[in-house]
Amino acid sequence: MEQISKRLMNWASILEPATRDQAERAASMPFIYPHMALMPDCHLGKGATVGSVIPTLGAIIPAAVGVDIGCGMMAVRTKFTADDVKRRGNLATLRESIEQAIPLSAGKYNTGIRDSHTEACVAALEEREGADSAERIAPNWRLQLGSLGSGNHFIEVSLDEDNRVWLFLHSGSRGVGNKLAMRHIKIAQQQCRRRWISLPDPDLAYLVEGEPEFWAYIRDLRWAQHFALLNRDEMMHRVQDCVASWIGAEPQALDEVNCHHNYTEKETHFNKTVWLSRKGAIDASAGKPGLIPGSMGTRSYVVEGKGNRLALNSSPHGAGREYSRSAARRKFTRSELDAAMAGIEWRRTDAFLDEIPAAYKDVDVVMADAADLVKVSHTLRQIVNVKGD
Repeated sequence: MEQISKRLMNWASILEPATRDQAERAASMPFIYPHMALMPDCHLGKGATVGSVIPTLGAIIPAAVGVDIGCGMMAVRTKFTADDVKRRGNLATLRESIEQAIPLSAGKYNTGIRDSHTEACVAALEEREGADSAERIAPNWRLQLGSLGSGNHFIEVSLDEDNRVWLFLHSGSRGVGNKLAMRHIKIAQQQCRRRWISLPDPDLAYLVEGEPEFWAYIRDLRWAQHFALLNRDEMMHRVQDCVASWIGAEPQALDEVNCHHNYTEKETHFNKTVWLSRKGAIDASAGKPGLIPGSMGTRSYVVEGKGNRLALNSSPHGAGREYSRSAARRKFTRSELDAAMAGIEWRRTDAFLDEIPAAYKDVDVVMADAADLVKVSHTLRQIVNVKGD
C-alpha cells in the first residue's frame, strides 16, 4: 500500500500518471472522510477514477458512482463437473442457446415478459420507491430486464480448481440506470453552478445531503441498484435454463454470489457514518463473499473479504483497463485475440478486439496487489464466453 497523500491511499502497483492525477483531484474535495482508497485495478473514469472507493460526509458525487448504477457480477456453482460437459460435447450449441435467450449489446431488449420469474422481478421493481422516475425516463425498462449490454459485460461458463462448473456473469442497470445517472449528474452540475462552486472537474459536481435533489438521487440510485441486482438474477435464471436443456438435467445452485461494484451505501468507517461510493470496487468486509473477474480470456476469482480498514473494507472488481478501446484496436490484431482465446468457445468476431485480455492489466498482478484485501476461495477458467458487441 502507498500513501499518496493524507486523503489518498493506493493499492495499485500499475498506476498511470493521469489516473493518479484524477484520483488526487477527487480526494481534494472538502467532504472526503477519512480518505479515498485506490484499488489495484484503477484506471481513468468519468470525473472519478474507476477502481476507487470514495467516502463522503454530507454530500454525494453522482459521477463517483458512475453511469452504470449497480453494475456488478453474479456467479453460481452448479452440481455439474467437467466430465458432464465433456460427455455433452458441443459447447457452441450451449453458447448459441444463451445468445438466443438473452438480448446482447447496447440498445437490445426483450420483445416481451419471458416467464413467471421475469414477472416477479418486474413486480418487485414496480412496487419499489423510484419506479415512477424509471417510468418517466425509460418506459421500456421492463423489456430491459434480463439483457446483457456490451463492453466488458459477459456471461461465462467456467470450471474451478476442482473442475466444477460455475455460471458467471457481469452486467448492470442497462439503459434505465444510465439515463437516471446522467440526469442526476446534470442536476448536481446545475446545483454547483447555481452556488458558484469552483470544481477541479465538472464531473465532481455533488449533491448536498438534506436537500430534495440529494434524496431524489438516493431514491433513484437505490431503485437502479435493485434493478441491476434483479437483472443479473433474471439472466442467471435464463442461463441455468439453457444449461439444463443442453446437459439434460437441472444445474442446482450449490453456491451463489451476487454483488455490486458501482454503488453507494451508508457505512461506518473510522467512527463516522459516511456515504461510501464504490466505483469499480466491491465490498470486502471480513468474511464477505465477492467476485473479481479477469478479462474475457483470463482467470476469474471467487473471493472472501479480509476487512482491511485502510481500504475501507473494499477490493478490486476486475483486471482494469490498461489500454483505451481505441488504443487497443490500434495496437492488437485479430490473430492475437484468437490466440488469447484458444480453448474457449466464443463468438469469433473482430468486434471484441478492444476486449482482448492484453488491453487489461495482468490479473495476476492485480490479485497480488489485493493480497491484504481478499483471500481467494475459488479460481475459475472459462470454457464458454458470451458477449455483446
